[in-house]
Amino acid sequence: MKIKFSALFFALMIAVAGCAKDEYGNTRPLTDAEKGAMIGAAVGAGIGLTQKKKHGNKAVLIGAVGGGIAGGLVGNYMDKQKKDLEKVLAPEMSSGAISLQKLEQHRLRILMTSNTAFEVNSTQINSGFFSTMDKIAQVLNKYGKTELLIVGHTDSTGSDQYNQTLSEQRAQSVYQYLQGQGVIHQRLNAYGKGEMEPIASNNTDAGRRQNRRVEIIVVPLVAE
Repeated sequence: MKIKFSALFFALMIAVAGCAKDEYGNTRPLTDAEKGAMIGAAVGAGIGLTQKKKHGNKAVLIGAVGGGIAGGLVGNYMDKQKKDLEKVLAPEMSSGAISLQKLEQHRLRILMTSNTAFEVNSTQINSGFFSTMDKIAQVLNKYGKTELLIVGHTDSTGSDQYNQTLSEQRAQSVYQYLQGQGVIHQRLNAYGKGEMEPIASNNTDAGRRQNRRVEIIVVPLVAE
C-alpha cells in the first residue's frame, strides 16, 4: 500500500509541475484544466487499484466456496450454524471449555481457553481436545460460505515478543488442525494479538486463564 501511494504522489507531482507541447513542438506550462485532468486520472487509478485488490480477494474467496450467501438469508444461515454448534458443543459449553457468542454483522465467535485446549506455554493442541476440534470442523464444513479468522491471545506474563509469538503459533496450530479436517485453506486466516486484547484482569490467576485463549471468528460471505 505504501508503494502504491508513493507512486500516486509522484504522479500528482508530475501533474502539478509538468509541461505540455504546443502545436509547434515547443514546451509550455500545463493549463489548470490539464492539471486537473491529470490529477483526477492519477487519483482514479489509485482508487481503482485499491478497490480491485479489495474486491478481487473477496471474489476469489467466494468463488472457492461456491458462491456467497444472498443478503436476505444471512441471518437465517448464521443462526442455523449457531444452533448446530450449540448442539454438538453442549458438553464443552456446559463445562466452560468452549463459549459461543453472536457478534455484530451476524458474525459468530467460538472461544477456547488455553486451560482446556493448550498446556501452559505449549503451542500444540491437547490430544484430549481433538474430539472438540473435530466437532467444530464438522459444523464449519457444513456451513462453508464463511471466512474463518483464527486469533490467538495471551495474558501479560512474559515479554511482549514472547507473547506475540506464542499467540501466533497457537492460532496456526488451530489453522492446521481445521485444514486437516477438510476446511479449505482459502477460508482460513490465522494471526496473533499477544497480550493486547485481554477480556479479564491480568492481576488474578482466573483472569489470566481467560486471557490465554484462541478465538475463531466466523464471518459470513455475502454475495454482492
